[in-house]
Amino acid sequence: MAVSGAVALLASVVAVIGLASATGAADALGSEPSAAPAAEVATAPAEAGTPFIKVVTAQPARPETTRHPAARSPGATPAAATSPSTPCATGRWQHDIERDLDSLGGYGAVTVDGRQSPGDCATIRAFQHRFGIRPAGGQADATTADVARRITASSTPERRSACGAAAQVTACVDLTLQTVWVMRGSDVVAGPTVIRSGFRGHATPAGTYRINKRAQREWSDPYAVWLPYWQRFVGGIGFHETTTYLHDARRGSHGCVNLLHDDAVAMFDLLDMGATVRTFGRRPGT
Repeated sequence: MAVSGAVALLASVVAVIGLASATGAADALGSEPSAAPAAEVATAPAEAGTPFIKVVTAQPARPETTRHPAARSPGATPAAATSPSTPCATGRWQHDIERDLDSLGGYGAVTVDGRQSPGDCATIRAFQHRFGIRPAGGQADATTADVARRITASSTPERRSACGAAAQVTACVDLTLQTVWVMRGSDVVAGPTVIRSGFRGHATPAGTYRINKRAQREWSDPYAVWLPYWQRFVGGIGFHETTTYLHDARRGSHGCVNLLHDDAVAMFDLLDMGATVRTFGRRPGT
């Protein structure tokens, strides 16, 4: 009788152990929520001109979708602007940029209403590419507004007449607006486009000069750097392609007229030995 009771007790214990094992197996198969998976590291292919980067993404979270703001009634407070580096971002200069690009033409259609649209963004992006503005994402930022203002002002008959160009080919350098264009008589044959002249203590002088030396590449002894598409017009000062970002307002030349690559090439093709260079005005801050 004692043996029979012991056997029954042992059978009960085995049954309980089996039930616990089955419950544990069910938990392992996912009957209870499991811990969130660790973040996955996905290697993103680098775009042209951008560094190779690694993007860390948490799974299974979905990326947040950017929504276009709803149209607002006149007088309503605008939503906070996105970062100027965000593609197609609007900003306080949106209306000014639209107005100037509409006046200039040639970069695409734009609606002058102070509101960003896909069409406006494409037009602004084309303008940014033309004038070497980075990033060129169609954002309505301060640099784009400043360049658009200067190019528009330099395109007026009044500003062009300030150059006093002669019948021969003349390079007109507006030191005040930091722009340049080339005229043949009363016709503009290139530009206007952006430049960067001498900073404080090295201001580019105003006056009328002539190209007296040219080279596709000139070595600068004082600054130990090559100057592409060099065209000297007074002392050691001349036109050349910039070796740094042209729109960095903290920088300036040591008197030379810095140009974007395509503009430096165009100027080199248009001007020749003896061509007239007319510099006028003064760079702000110098």
